[in-house]
Amino acid sequence: MQSKARITAIGTYVPTKIMTNNDFVQIIDTNDEWISKRTGIKERRLAAENEFTSDLCVKAVEDLVIRYNKEISDVDFIIVSTLSPDFLTPSVASYVQGRLGIRQAGAIDLNAACAGFTYALHIANSLLSSGLHKKILVIGGETLSKITDFTDRTSCILFGDGAGAVLVEADSKGHFLASSVNSEGEKGIHLYGTHLSTTMFEQDLQNKKQLVQNGREVYRWAVTTVPTGINTLLADSNLTKEDIDWFIPHSANLRMIESICEKSGFSINQTLYSLVHYGNTSAASIPLALDLGIKEGKVKPGDTLLLYGFGGGLSHSGHILTWG
Repeated sequence: MQSKARITAIGTYVPTKIMTNNDFVQIIDTNDEWISKRTGIKERRLAAENEFTSDLCVKAVEDLVIRYNKEISDVDFIIVSTLSPDFLTPSVASYVQGRLGIRQAGAIDLNAACAGFTYALHIANSLLSSGLHKKILVIGGETLSKITDFTDRTSCILFGDGAGAVLVEADSKGHFLASSVNSEGEKGIHLYGTHLSTTMFEQDLQNKKQLVQNGREVYRWAVTTVPTGINTLLADSNLTKEDIDWFIPHSANLRMIESICEKSGFSINQTLYSLVHYGNTSAASIPLALDLGIKEGKVKPGDTLLLYGFGGGLSHSGHILTWG
């Protein structure tokens, strides 16, 4: 029988330190009303000075193990999606593997920014469906506060830290109904964090080693690109939007999500997001939103979910899957 894949458990973690909108008044010219009206964000979590992405990822996996009583010693692959790794090398995935003592697992990091979690799910589904692997940890984790420019009033209010992990296992009843991965690399200049190179497409970059975002261009791209991607997923799965129980987009900005919902025909009431209390956590935002939906009793076994990540790259990726 052909192998397929399904998500069997989820765990999440956010740092204890809370930064509210009012806290920004001390460092930039803004206020709670301005931030809330434009983003929907009320607060975000910030990692401690000695707390890094690997720490958040390990705690998310530990949460998964405790809540679902899962054995992870036989996990045979670990994928961590992040744009804020502890080190250039080793990968966060390798470091997490070592800390969790999962000796026989391969481990890689994946950087597709805010589309990273859905990209990682795509790879996990492919590896499991091919029969090459049996049990994969997919983790989205970020400490964006460590690479945020807190002098940029348009972007620093957005970002927060957190992690979410799911266990994806081989199963005869595969729950992935449709998947897609896409990138428009020529638009990468609109959202970047510099490293070794200080130019892109022969344009000079702001070499701060912090996130730089052209919010207007990213917004314009997302609200046109994501609805088109959603329609492609629905067509590939022979489903309609009425078949979707919960839409879970990347939690970038509530105004952006509302526009995407309007163009896609989804009600904001059937949309799950994590930004109100966690901000934009990039690769962690979708698993955080999914887990909030589970904890609030909204997402139930058998529900059909549409996940869609989008961001730096500019990359975007989506899945339609059955939960539980």
